[in-house]
Amino acid sequence: MATAPELQLKKKMAPFEKNDTKASIRQLVNTLVPLALSWMAAYYCLAVSFWLTLPIAIITAGFVVRTFIIFHDCCHQSFFRSKLANEIVGTITGVLTVVPYHQWKTTHSIHHASSSNLDKRGIGDMWIMTVDEYAAASTWERFMYRFYRNPLVMFVIGPIYIFLIDYRFNRKGARRREKINTYVTNASILLLYALLGWALGWEAFLLVQAPVFFFSGLAGIWLFYVQHQYEDSFFEHEEEWSYVKAAVEGSSYYKLPKILQWFTGNIGFHHVHHLSPRVPNYRLEEAHNATPPLHMATTIDLRTSLKSIKFRLWDEENKKFIGFKEFKRGRRAHKLAA
Repeated sequence: MATAPELQLKKKMAPFEKNDTKASIRQLVNTLVPLALSWMAAYYCLAVSFWLTLPIAIITAGFVVRTFIIFHDCCHQSFFRSKLANEIVGTITGVLTVVPYHQWKTTHSIHHASSSNLDKRGIGDMWIMTVDEYAAASTWERFMYRFYRNPLVMFVIGPIYIFLIDYRFNRKGARRREKINTYVTNASILLLYALLGWALGWEAFLLVQAPVFFFSGLAGIWLFYVQHQYEDSFFEHEEEWSYVKAAVEGSSYYKLPKILQWFTGNIGFHHVHHLSPRVPNYRLEEAHNATPPLHMATTIDLRTSLKSIKFRLWDEENKKFIGFKEFKRGRRAHKLAA
């Protein structure tokens, strides 16, 4: 249940929820045009060396991440006023980022409605176990959880599985419109890749697209992970959960260098985004700067964000994330005390 101050904080976002059609179109142009140009530059550089292509492909991956932020805003209906315009642009950018628009829109909406709620985990989020749940888990469950939370699995295998395989299939219980959108997205991706493979040659196409796909997927998974899983994040059961608290205390302010902030479409202001998903990405920083209470959000940077890799379990008693080693030490100390 939100308190009066929390409701007031939510209301303060209203002036920033208005999108600007010209700004949205500018962002489309300064994202999609460089995306196409950098992709072709990476292709032409293959004639010299793959090692010249690779850094350009990584830059191209940055434009894919920025394209995904546009897709993300369309899913929240915050990029354009028109629902149809959001759906058209969202579907097109979904093809470019290999993510079905309606499928992701549905699961991501659930994520926003249940983020940091321990009683509503499982859709649109990452697998998180509490200390007590892990302690009570079977050997097999512990093994699977440790496998899932292994950095190699989460950040290397994860992007490949999620974007290449998982998003190709409809969710259980998906409605007809969502199913059709997934089929259309899959067919469009196949057609686009077939045309590029035919025109440029499959070997050349894959030498460019594979690193673009991998590094953009890696960045996407990392951003989603690090902005909710830092040491003193916020997780509560339904009776203690609050939407505003989940937004401001359960989402970080990822303070990135300006160039990375640009490529990631200001999504580092994640606490603002969760407080009001209708704020367009190009107004998130403005909303943060104009709202002093939001300055209290947990701030992480490139260096401190790396610490989050070791966080594995949510400690309900101490309200913080801990690692497996810390869990073992705690269990050992508990046994000795007993």
